[in-house]
Amino acid sequence: MIDPLTLRREPAADSRLSEWRAPDGWRHRRFDWPHPDPRGRILVQGGRADIIEKFYETIAHLHDAGWSVTAFDWRGQGGSGRLAADPHVGHAASFDPWVADLGDFWRGWRDEGPGPAMLLAHSMGAHLALRALLDGGIDPAAMVLVAPMIGIRSPVGTGAGTRVARLMTRLGDPARPAWKVRSDAKSAGHRQQLLTHSVERYADEAYWYDRDPSLRLGPPSWAWVLEAFVSGARLERDSRLGGVTTPILMLVAEADGLVDPAAALRLAGKLPNVELVRFGAEAAHELLREDDAVRTRAYAAIDAFLEART
Repeated sequence: MIDPLTLRREPAADSRLSEWRAPDGWRHRRFDWPHPDPRGRILVQGGRADIIEKFYETIAHLHDAGWSVTAFDWRGQGGSGRLAADPHVGHAASFDPWVADLGDFWRGWRDEGPGPAMLLAHSMGAHLALRALLDGGIDPAAMVLVAPMIGIRSPVGTGAGTRVARLMTRLGDPARPAWKVRSDAKSAGHRQQLLTHSVERYADEAYWYDRDPSLRLGPPSWAWVLEAFVSGARLERDSRLGGVTTPILMLVAEADGLVDPAAALRLAGKLPNVELVRFGAEAAHELLREDDAVRTRAYAAIDAFLEART
């Protein structure tokens, strides 16, 4: 069994939660944990509905390895406010503001300390990182993409899923939730299986939400679903992928039930400087919050990749 106190290890007193304001004034919740003798700096960004606290275990691992670590909650989730009237809906009419936020934050953060600047991004965060990289908004020395959301899983396939999402945005409020959340044990069990095989790490998420309910975010809006389909398809077709020189490590869970691993693998094949690590049935979507065997392998790949580029 995993000791919950290990998962909930809050960073030391020299870490801090603060705020960063985007050029348009939007307030973002920010986290920093400087290292006294850093080998470099790394920005850690989560996915849709994620919060900084879910990555404390990963942040602690990176800090122990000598990195100064920073993270921020995406606009519209966590402690960075909401984009819909219903605070439980993860809404986005467009992903463009998120891509812009990442670029604006990066340009200010990159020069705040010594050493190479790296980026580690999970799921939707990896999608946004790729878009920002292609647009020239970020220039990391190296980038780690964990379970990248290039395509999203749909029971009817990508083409039909896009058409359904577009229809649903036209038939009603685009900011309404795309599905309802049930509170029964069966529904919770299904969600856990999609995210991680680790019961303890899944429960850790609830610990943080119980501690601060305002951080919790529910299902995406229909507008978010449509934008995820459209932006993912555009990203796969982007002719600039072949010109990316940034070293990229991509960790893909081939049994992922939330994002489409086949889309991630297709995109990886277009990148000229990519290292690919594939996980099988032992891994669900949250590779860095999986059972120890998966998480340890993922950390080993990340550590070796960053070490080679420090």
